[in-house]
Amino acid sequence: MRRAGEEIRECHRVLEKGGLNVVGEILRGQGEFVEFNHYPADDVFDADSHAQYYYHAHRGAAGEHGHFHTFLRAPGMPPGIAPVAYTGAEPWPQGEAALSHLVAIAMDDYGYPTGLFTVNRWVTGDAWYAAEDVIRMLDFFGIDHANPSWPANRWIGAMLRLFRPQIEALILARDAALADWMRAHPGADAFEDRALEITSQAAISVEEQIAAVEAALEKGV
Repeated sequence: MRRAGEEIRECHRVLEKGGLNVVGEILRGQGEFVEFNHYPADDVFDADSHAQYYYHAHRGAAGEHGHFHTFLRAPGMPPGIAPVAYTGAEPWPQGEAALSHLVAIAMDDYGYPTGLFTVNRWVTGDAWYAAEDVIRMLDFFGIDHANPSWPANRWIGAMLRLFRPQIEALILARDAALADWMRAHPGADAFEDRALEITSQAAISVEEQIAAVEAALEKGV
C-alpha cells in the first residue's frame, strides 16, 4: 500500500507538471464527451492480465465528473472461480467473456478521485461472482502497457492496491446489500432491478490514506 501511494503521487506529479490529469489522459483525442459513452471507445484492455477499464459519466452525483469501472475477464481469474448460480431470464456473458466488475472510482472535475463504489449486475452487464472470489481477483488486475496513457494505467492499478481494505469492505457490503434486497423483494430478479444500482460506496482521499498507511507502519501494525 505504501508503494502504491508513492506510485499514485508520482503519476499525479508527472501529469500535473504538464498541466494534465488522469481523466484528461483518457479523454484526450476522444472528441465530444457524451454521457454513457465509454472512454476510450473500445475500453482499455490488457491481453496478458485480462484486466479492463473504462471511464464514463451518467450518475449526476454531486461533485462527480465521471467514474472509472474496473473489470477482470474470465481468462485472467484465479483457477476454480465461476459465476454464482442464476435462474433469471437475462443472459449473462459466458466463457471467456464472463467478466467481473471489481470497483468503480469516482472522479471530480479536476481529475482526482473522490470515492469508490460497487454496482448491481445490470449496470455493467457482467457476470456476478461471489464477494470472496471478486476479492481474490483484485490481485490479478493490472494494465501493463502504455495505451492510451502510461501514467493513467499505472495510476488505476495503484489505486486498487492503495485502497485495498476499503475495496474489500465495499465488495462484501455489495453482496450483503443484494441479499437484503432479495429478502425484501421475494420472487424478483434482484440482479436486474433498476431500483438497485449502487450497492455500496465510500468517500476516499489519497493523501489521508497515505497518511494512515504511514502511521500504521510507524506503529508496526
